[in-house]
Amino acid sequence: MTPARPTAPAAPSVRDLVRLRAERPEAIAEAAARRKRRPLLRTADTADTAVTAGTASDRARPTHPGRLMIIAADHPARGALAVGDRALAMANRFELLQRLRLALSRPGVDGVLASADVLDDLLLLGALEDKVVMGSMNRGGLAGATFELDDRFTGHRPEDLVRHGFDAGKLLLRIDHDDPGSLDTLHAAARTIDAMAAHRLPVFVEPFLCRRVDGRLRNDLGAAAVITSIAIASGLAGTSAYTWLKVPVTEDPDDMAQVMETSTLPAVLLGGEVGDDLDGAYGKWREALRLPTVRGLVVGRSLLYPVDGDVAGAVDTAVSLL
Repeated sequence: MTPARPTAPAAPSVRDLVRLRAERPEAIAEAAARRKRRPLLRTADTADTAVTAGTASDRARPTHPGRLMIIAADHPARGALAVGDRALAMANRFELLQRLRLALSRPGVDGVLASADVLDDLLLLGALEDKVVMGSMNRGGLAGATFELDDRFTGHRPEDLVRHGFDAGKLLLRIDHDDPGSLDTLHAAARTIDAMAAHRLPVFVEPFLCRRVDGRLRNDLGAAAVITSIAIASGLAGTSAYTWLKVPVTEDPDDMAQVMETSTLPAVLLGGEVGDDLDGAYGKWREALRLPTVRGLVVGRSLLYPVDGDVAGAVDTAVSLL
């Protein structure tokens, strides 16, 4: 069977994207409606079918049935723009889009996690065809704000994800026992998980226990704290049928086996603050990916802004860990 030709992007370039946004805002909904979708996870059968029906480039693509490789780019919407010592690294949207398009074009990359503005850009650029599209839901807990833990749902709503035909949502759940704002976020998170389950949409919950140190919020990556956060997140809402976990690697990577025994929910690893030691991060991810509930990676800044500048190389190495 001859495969269908890919649809031409609404905006062939970033310059066209800016013009289209000004002149035809409805083009975003049109691009979402015609986007080629795929399952969240490819099974061995669907992966083989997709490769057989694709182009020569597709047939060369490494497949990892039952696994996910997602590029994260929802940081700017929470005011988190820094990468390493570059305070405004992610503030240049044109550069970010170039890096995202390159990352999404690499073999084995399944999709992207981002806020609505970034996903709208990628839709117009045609970069989301046959990709998992994950909308970022709560971005109200701005980085460094006094209200950071009152993390309201200012991003995608479940109905927005349904309307655009997106594939999943993600929410951040930070809990500080000394901050009453955590309870509001906890309650909102539970009701959002209920709403996502009603639409049969997966939701990836990213839980942390945290505390303020010298006025700044710090995530506790000790084994006991990560275990507790996973236990809390797993028990939210009236059903866990569509809940996934998005978890960090603990301070001591050897603790991950015990940590991941806390829940039977499927989980992906987040990238977190890697710094200059990307090779060290690869090693930690490799070991954690061997655990039975860990099904993939959701990594952003460390792959999009690697120290050596080689985005393709960083992404390819991450994919190889699957």
